[in-house]
Amino acid sequence: MKAIWNGTVIAESDDTVVVEGNHYFPRESIVDTHFSPSENRSLCHWKGTASYFHLEVDGTRNPNAAWTYPTPSSAASEIAGHVAFWRGVEVVEA
Repeated sequence: MKAIWNGTVIAESDDTVVVEGNHYFPRESIVDTHFSPSENRSLCHWKGTASYFHLEVDGTRNPNAAWTYPTPSSAASEIAGHVAFWRGVEVVEA
């Protein structure tokens, strides 16, 4: 799978985990130079607290477009160390 935003591949992996229709990419599969931490957090009743990243490609920023669960609940343990996307990020088969 590939995650693409603003014409650039920002993550690529053959080992994503699909939860609620979202592909979670292993953290090591993302291109770090396009990510910066956000202060944004959200709470999922069964996964836990999500932390967000801003994306930046070619000087264009997409705020809070990626998220991760640093310490997911035991029910969501399979997404520990993984990152998912929204806000215009296209996830396609590689």
